[in-house]
Amino acid sequence: MSTPLPEPAEPTPPPRIPPRSLREAWVALAGLSAVFLFEMLDNSILNVALPTIGRELHASTLALQWVTGAYAVMFGGLMLAFGAIADRFGRRRIMLIGLALLGAASLATAFVTTAEQLIVVRALMGVAAAMTTPGSMALAFRLFEEDGLRVRAVTLISTVGLVGLAIGPTSGGLVLTIAPWQVLLLINVPIAVLAIVGVRAGIARDDAADLHRDPVDVPGAVLGTATIVSALVAPTLFVDEGAGSWQPWTATAAAAVAAVLFVLRELSARHPLLDLELVARPLVASGLAYKAAAGLATTGLGYLVTLQLQLDWGWSPAHAALGMLPQVVVLVAGGVFVNPFVQRVGLDRAAWLSAAAVVCGLAVYSLLNGFGYVWVAIALALVAAGMRVVGVVAGVNVLRGLPKDRTTIGAALTDTATEVTSGIGIAVTGTVLATLFTGTIAAPDWSPRQTAQFHQAVTVAGLTLTVLAAALVGWAVLRTRTAERTRPSAAVADALGR
Repeated sequence: MSTPLPEPAEPTPPPRIPPRSLREAWVALAGLSAVFLFEMLDNSILNVALPTIGRELHASTLALQWVTGAYAVMFGGLMLAFGAIADRFGRRRIMLIGLALLGAASLATAFVTTAEQLIVVRALMGVAAAMTTPGSMALAFRLFEEDGLRVRAVTLISTVGLVGLAIGPTSGGLVLTIAPWQVLLLINVPIAVLAIVGVRAGIARDDAADLHRDPVDVPGAVLGTATIVSALVAPTLFVDEGAGSWQPWTATAAAAVAAVLFVLRELSARHPLLDLELVARPLVASGLAYKAAAGLATTGLGYLVTLQLQLDWGWSPAHAALGMLPQVVVLVAGGVFVNPFVQRVGLDRAAWLSAAAVVCGLAVYSLLNGFGYVWVAIALALVAAGMRVVGVVAGVNVLRGLPKDRTTIGAALTDTATEVTSGIGIAVTGTVLATLFTGTIAAPDWSPRQTAQFHQAVTVAGLTLTVLAAALVGWAVLRTRTAERTRPSAAVADALGR
């Protein structure tokens, strides 16, 4: 009896050869840049159209607030959950599903007839952003093997997004002169198509070895989402309702309770949504602290400067927009200097130096804003320069410190840290202003007493944020000193120089 021949084994796919330069990966980077462009362009281009939307849809002030708020809450609240799902089911797959949802939601704008319908559309776009934005960082990081190329890729992607942020209000205003406001959201449709083409053609299917098979922690996802949503809603309530209202404090208490329950769940779960031991790793913890400090300082400074230029100094909105140009110019043009700076000082030192620059800029504004606009401009430039570097380097450090199968939730963590601390920055400044300023802050013709109160509130709020941001940076520096270097600095410098 003859022995049956064994069936031929399926051929093993050849190992993926990582790109050796950005040029080799240009298709993928174009798609990932389009994702980040959507995230940065979306809110900035829509804000200028809010008065027009209010008139045409007969929307109330609260409804207009939720046109932008629904997007921010869904985006910030769902990032951790979708980050974990992407690491389980595939980053590329979740990215493409999110891009398809973005295109469909944006296309639905053409059929919107009420403010409520628009809020639903914006919420769906926030879900799409939560599915795609962390994935753009994760996929760019895993596309390359060398830290230097990773820094350059993330710098390129973020520069494209920041250009969108900078040109959004101006381009939106120009579009409104010749087209209906719906066009501002329909622009996302070709951006989504470009991103889908780039991701499908330039990024290989997810390697099973780079994913994990742990069950999805549904209770952890619910508690994490509740924590972040409450933390994002609370600052808006502090600004709108005031510190004397019960609503913001209820939202804050809900965020605190949900956060405690989330931590307890993650410590006890067999397969947690977020492994807190991974978050405690020095590179991860320090990177998140740097991002948190930058988000706190940048948002707080932007809020205070906007109020000072328009309400205290009486500048028109257009004039005030010009007053913010130092920040815009440095954010956009600073990308050219990120790689040489990191090449010279190394990833870890670049992280704490840039975070320290953010804190120094906030301190300059807090102490010297009353001596003229030049000090405001210096503060804006310092914060923007620090933010430009730390936004790239801290994110890369977080991903360097995590296993390959936790990349996307790491990227989601960095974005969430920025979103939540940005909300805290608004809450702190809004609470201080509400406490120290008597009367309606938006009322014209302040009395000398109100002007003095405003100046005091700006100083107190600015210094409070400075102390909080400095504490985060100091703690991160201490954590970094204990981190094990995964790659020699010389290797990073050599890769950056290519």
